[in-house]
Amino acid sequence: MFHSTCIVLACLAISFLPFGSAFHNLTLPGQHPNPEAVVEDIHRKVNVSISRRQMLSYESNDQSSCITGNPIDDCWRCDTNWQLDRQRLADCAIGFGQYALGGKGGRYYVVTDSSDHDPVNPAPGTLRYAVIQTEPLWIVFAANMVISLSEELIFNSYKTMDGRGANVHITGGGCITLQYITNIIIHNIHVHHCYQAGETNIRSSPTHYGWRTLSDGDGISIFGARDIWIDHCSLSHCKDGLIDAVMGSTGITISNNHFSHHNEVMLLGHSDDYLPDSGMQVTIAFNHFGQKLIQRMPRCRRGYIHVVNNDFTRWEMYAIGGSGNPTINSQGNRYTAPSDRNAKEVTKRVETAEDAWKGWNWRSDGDIMVNGAYFVTSGEGVEVKYEKAYSVEPKSAAYIDQLTMNAGVWGSRGSRMGRWTAGNGTGGSDLGGDSDDYDDYDDDSGSCKTPSFPTLLSFLLALSTLLFFES
Repeated sequence: MFHSTCIVLACLAISFLPFGSAFHNLTLPGQHPNPEAVVEDIHRKVNVSISRRQMLSYESNDQSSCITGNPIDDCWRCDTNWQLDRQRLADCAIGFGQYALGGKGGRYYVVTDSSDHDPVNPAPGTLRYAVIQTEPLWIVFAANMVISLSEELIFNSYKTMDGRGANVHITGGGCITLQYITNIIIHNIHVHHCYQAGETNIRSSPTHYGWRTLSDGDGISIFGARDIWIDHCSLSHCKDGLIDAVMGSTGITISNNHFSHHNEVMLLGHSDDYLPDSGMQVTIAFNHFGQKLIQRMPRCRRGYIHVVNNDFTRWEMYAIGGSGNPTINSQGNRYTAPSDRNAKEVTKRVETAEDAWKGWNWRSDGDIMVNGAYFVTSGEGVEVKYEKAYSVEPKSAAYIDQLTMNAGVWGSRGSRMGRWTAGNGTGGSDLGGDSDDYDDYDDDSGSCKTPSFPTLLSFLLALSTLLFFES
């Protein structure tokens, strides 16, 4: 008995030592055992998608949007009848969130009522009524709508919120909360002007409601959740973060989004001392970080963060920050520094002395630095660790215009997208040019941009220099 007690006490003592984290092998549910393999798989998919689009354009002289080389969009959007099988989208994710099923296999739920009057007893037809259900649901919208939330919108597991075919804005109190759940896909939704709410009862399932304290006012709050994919959303103007993932969340992909008009954009990790976040794994890919952003794109505490093929066009303080020894793998991004000579550095080690952070694994590979931007790398002897991740060469930032050309919400620039029709996904129609789509609230949304001829020509010339790809 004494021997067993000593072992327990020794383990507890180790956990409080400065080097205690080295003795912890904290594995979160959904954590991938080989993150470098996930990184390699992304590069392979991008290379294959670009090469396939190149061949199609040569064979058919096709100058359509399918030649982006973006493997997520090319997976579903090049099918002109995609609206007949909306749930195909669930097969198109990449990175650490690729296993997010959302509501795949479940029935379709059509939001017909944009109101949110009662967070305890939501009415059928509302979005809140859908997200609290226990069954898998693929949620679509009958028309354009602005949903002004009265309180935070608490999801249950296995839900897809699919805004394709309608212009859907979510705003108001608390906004979207993904807490202790799994398998969520959020696609093609505007999320903006979210503020703090709470100090009231809110329903989280058909059989439970409870008291909620004051929320942070995040656009999307991921709390102890896994297998999450946020794609083609436009986010801005929230009280706290636009997307925050904390408390052991993992298996997350944040892709093809447009971020603008915000201070603290994205927080990944609860605190430097919260050891479960060491298992956090997040892919940030093909996003456009646009106007009037200040910092945290993202700000990381612990975990493995893969930042790949994003366009950082503006920041005021820094782009990527961190503390608590996170691994940051930056590949094929374009960083454009502001004019402020004191804000040229992409990176920031937050409240940490150099002697402490010089061993952190922060790598920049294939990134393009514009207007004096520079990335301070760190880590000794990490080349072997990254060798597998680099065995398929990351796509150069020269392709950024193509990979991020449609970042943000589809359809807000007159794009013809399939409107939802009855028949559980077996029918659909296009939004015509005279549709009553809302104008985007952000002039720099990046949504549905058409590449200029010089850009397209440069892209095709760059394709001719493609060295290799693995299928």
